[in-house]
Amino acid sequence: MTDGSPVSRHVERFDLVFRGRNIMTTAGVIACEVGVRDGVIVAIEPLGAGLAGKKLMVLKDDETLIPGLVDTHVHVNEPGRTEWEGFTSATRAAAAGGVTTIIDMPLNSIPATVNVEALALKRSVAADQIFVDVGFWGGAIPGNKHDLRPLYDEGVFGFKCFLLHSGVDEFPHLDADEMEEDLAELKSFDSLMIVHAEDSRAIDRAPAAAGDQYKKFLSSRPRGAENIAVAEVIERARFTGARAHILHLSSSDALPMIATAKRDGVRITVETCPHYLTLLAEEIPNGATAFKCCPPIREASNRELLWQGLIDGTIDCIVSDHSPSTVDLKDVENGDFAVAWGGVSSLQLGLSVVWTEARKRGIGLEQVIQWMSSRPAALARLIRKGQLALGCDADFAVFAPDASYVVDVTKLHHKNPITPYAGRTLSGVVRTTFLRGVQIDGQVPTGRLLRRGEA
Repeated sequence: MTDGSPVSRHVERFDLVFRGRNIMTTAGVIACEVGVRDGVIVAIEPLGAGLAGKKLMVLKDDETLIPGLVDTHVHVNEPGRTEWEGFTSATRAAAAGGVTTIIDMPLNSIPATVNVEALALKRSVAADQIFVDVGFWGGAIPGNKHDLRPLYDEGVFGFKCFLLHSGVDEFPHLDADEMEEDLAELKSFDSLMIVHAEDSRAIDRAPAAAGDQYKKFLSSRPRGAENIAVAEVIERARFTGARAHILHLSSSDALPMIATAKRDGVRITVETCPHYLTLLAEEIPNGATAFKCCPPIREASNRELLWQGLIDGTIDCIVSDHSPSTVDLKDVENGDFAVAWGGVSSLQLGLSVVWTEARKRGIGLEQVIQWMSSRPAALARLIRKGQLALGCDADFAVFAPDASYVVDVTKLHHKNPITPYAGRTLSGVVRTTFLRGVQIDGQVPTGRLLRRGEA
């Protein structure tokens, strides 16, 4: 990409103009020019139209201008566990990976985002240090039903609950009946419940994880635990008529019942994550706790069915579930899967990781961007995000799909230098990212706090 400013000595119509042969619009990847004014896309014209503005960016032939990604599943952890991750480091990582909007999970920060006061605190902490736009999920825990509507009115995008221990004591889980009660409450104002769907009873009866063998850890989080919990979410959503969303699906066994529920008109959506689509249980070395996440990375046959679920529309979108911790909590020295924190750090890498696998399967970049941008935006009802279209925010990434790089943890922006992708060769390089028409430089935070209904 080259900077061709100034564009014209005459009247400057736009703040920024992009020109290129590969610009991903809602009409496909086309040769065109894009005009931006006041942070919004206001013109899309055929290449050669000669749009003029204060600044001109000309794409190289190997570059594609794509909509900025929308990642609706990010654990920032600030305040309270800022040594795990923080708004500065997380949003720098997001921008470096072409992500221009994130929605922060209500845990593992302290306090958890389960009431208006906690939301206000989190917003005040984030306000001056974000490099991309940031919204927030609220939390649904036992006893906070009366807090759900006030949080909704304050702009959260929906509510997260767990059906088993969340991993942190300050965010207790709901049982299925409590979830149904909260779903009925959310239905009254058409909000969304997003659910960590694993059944605590099934996991309690599974073999315990112990030591450095990944196989033992995998046995401790069986597919059946996910399947039972997904079935509960489907039926409780059916009973109440509420919107429900299955987080980080890893069990392909659940796909047929999800597909049936969708055909029946149940208001259910589903996400999966880059690690479930690219990594394999058979290839995880013993002691490699960077790979530990819950639910776990499963076998090759399972992975193939998840891809099929994406292709046929049973799975709606791909998001990171960026769930970092300090290196010591990953128990790297001992490699004990029973004690290591469960979470994968991938916020900066998600697009390249998914694209590397997708292109091997003959899946085009446009489809990948749908899964990682427009569909997450639709999930959160972010009407001005996730598309390169007139009236949308001018959030872009300049992506070189045929370039490649080797993942070096020292060059990642998230706070703690650990990821299961270390040393992997990935296809696709994000060369630069724009937020509302302004190039993100990693020095001056220009992100905004988002509220439901305003973006």
